[in-house]
Amino acid sequence: MKSGSSHGHVSHADAHASERVAAMLRDLKEAGLKATPQRVAVIETFANDPTHPTAQELFDRLRERFPAMSFATVYNTLDALASAGLASTLRLGTAARFDPNTTPHHHAVCDRCGAVNDIPTESMAPTDDAKRHLASAAPGFVVRAEERIFRGICGECGALVSRGERKLS
Repeated sequence: MKSGSSHGHVSHADAHASERVAAMLRDLKEAGLKATPQRVAVIETFANDPTHPTAQELFDRLRERFPAMSFATVYNTLDALASAGLASTLRLGTAARFDPNTTPHHHAVCDRCGAVNDIPTESMAPTDDAKRHLASAAPGFVVRAEERIFRGICGECGALVSRGERKLS
């Protein structure tokens, strides 16, 4: 890990990153999967990745370092992390995206480039108003959590469009 200063102190962000990797490795073992070098690399690459990568994206990043690694290893590792509650699976399009951020948050998705950004929130619990609407619209439906997905154009794509460099699709 990178140190937080030239004096060898570890930054708070680096300490949190190390804790997340350690928790993921522990739960991977508890799920009955061995901590192979390939699986460790998947976890280290994924644990602090804010891009919400697909299994294919992680596989492509790691393929050069591990040419014999299968796509199934990447997908099964991510699936085991999601099953253990150390990641979540997002269905935002055709391919599942994986999210290592387990703190309460919603998502902002760019319609142009597909970037996904976390939007922190206090709670994922539905509001009383949402519960009332659900009770009338979907009687008997039991809510586990509420997730909001904000769709629009990210700042980078918006700047490109305003400069006339790219048209919106």
